[in-house]
Amino acid sequence: MISDKYAAPVREIETEEQMSGADQFQIREEQKESGEQVVGFALYYIRYSTWKGQRLYLEDLLVTDNMRGKGIGHLLFDRLIQECRDKKFSGMMWQVLDWNEPAINFYKKYNANMDGEWINGSLNF
Repeated sequence: MISDKYAAPVREIETEEQMSGADQFQIREEQKESGEQVVGFALYYIRYSTWKGQRLYLEDLLVTDNMRGKGIGHLLFDRLIQECRDKKFSGMMWQVLDWNEPAINFYKKYNANMDGEWINGSLNF
């Protein structure tokens, strides 16, 4: 379980673009109590679905190698879940590569639906 020394210092970072009303990406980061070293972050934004309404899209959830297994990822993910509930979003979405077993197992602990139905498309410019 996560030590109390990591429980408090989660903060939201605002960029100049966010404050000016541009499209928003938000970051939650987790820092060690004894300094300003970032030990993990969640990069996310709000998206809209015709059928499901407002949802949080998690672009990245990362915890530094030396801090994995200490509950930092759960702390960040739990904060995102709470934000979704507070804002009455219809859910949260993310993608995970099929070979990333540690991440898949992490999300399964939350009883997440790991959808194998969708095929991802993209264009690169």
